[in-house]
Amino acid sequence: MKVTLPRLPALPRLPALPRFLVLLLVAAALTGCTSDDPGPQDAPDRVSVGVIPIIDVAPAYLGRAKGFFASRGIDLTLVPEQGGAAIVQGVLAGKYPFGFSNATSLMAATAGGAPLRAVANGVASTGRPGRDFSAVVVRDGSGIRSAKDLAGKKIAVNTLKNLGDTTVRASIRKDGGNAGDLRFEAMPFAAMPSALQAGTVDAAWVVEPQLSEALTQGSQVVASNYVDTAANLTVALYFAGTALLEKDPDLAARFTAAIDESLAYAAAHPEQVRDIIGTYTPITDVVRTAMILPDWPHDINRASLDRLAELGTEDGIFTAPPRLDQLLP
Repeated sequence: MKVTLPRLPALPRLPALPRFLVLLLVAAALTGCTSDDPGPQDAPDRVSVGVIPIIDVAPAYLGRAKGFFASRGIDLTLVPEQGGAAIVQGVLAGKYPFGFSNATSLMAATAGGAPLRAVANGVASTGRPGRDFSAVVVRDGSGIRSAKDLAGKKIAVNTLKNLGDTTVRASIRKDGGNAGDLRFEAMPFAAMPSALQAGTVDAAWVVEPQLSEALTQGSQVVASNYVDTAANLTVALYFAGTALLEKDPDLAARFTAAIDESLAYAAAHPEQVRDIIGTYTPITDVVRTAMILPDWPHDINRASLDRLAELGTEDGIFTAPPRLDQLLP
C-alpha cells in the first residue's frame, strides 16, 4: 500500500550572512567554548620610589631598564631627592610606597616611633681603605693631611645630623682627632666638588660619582669614612611603611624580588652599572671609567648596623635607642 505524506509549506529563504560576520560568529563561539580563557591582562602597579641620584641606586635604574620590575607587574618611577631623611618623610606622608635611605635616617625614624620596615638591602661599603665608593676629600694644598686635621673645619655633608656626621666623626676618632669640634654644612652631593674647589668648605664627604669627579679636579682623599665606621658597612636599605606591607604584601614581595634581582645583576655587570649612571646624573667619560663601585650584597650586615647605631647614639642623633629588630626583615 502506498502512503502519501502531506506536503509541508515552504520555509522562507533567509538572507545570506556576509562572510566576515560568519567568521566573527564562529570565532565567538569557539572563544566561548574555551575553558581556560585568561581574560584581559591586569594593568601593572604604578610604583614611585624616592632615591638619591648617586651610584648607590644604580641597580634600581638598571633593573628597570632590564625589565625586572615590569616582569613582576610593576611600572617603576624613580624620583630623585637630596637625602634619606626627605625620602623617609615622603614614605611616611604617602608620597612614595617605597623608598631608599641610608641606615641612620631609618634608625632615627624608627627610634622616634615611625612605622617603617626594610624590604631589601640597598648598598654596602667595599671595606677597602682608600678604595671605597665613599670618602672625605680636601682640595690639594689645603694643609689637611689626615682625618684628625679635620677638627674645627667646615665639612660638606648632604644632610645634617645623619650618616655623614657619624661616619666622618668615626674617621676622626680613629685617627686620634677631636670629633666634637666640627662644622657641617648641608648641600647636595652634586654641589660638593665645586664648593670644595671654590673654598666655601674645607672638606667634603662625597660618594660616587662625585668622589671621582672631585679627584679628577685635584682633590685628595683623607679618610674612607665608611671603612672606618664598620667592616663592610651596610650603608642603606630599601624600605616601606608597615601599613603598606600589611595591606599589600603581594606588591611588597614582588618589589623585593625585583630589587634582589637588580642587586645581583648590578654586581655581576659592572660595565652596565657605569653606563646606567649617566642616564640619571651627569658624569664625564673620565669619571665613568674611574668610579669605584660599591658592593651590592643580598644580605644585610646586622653587626655593622649595630655599630652605626652605637655611634649615632653617642653623637646624639637618635632621640631613643634605634629599633633595629623592628626595622630589619
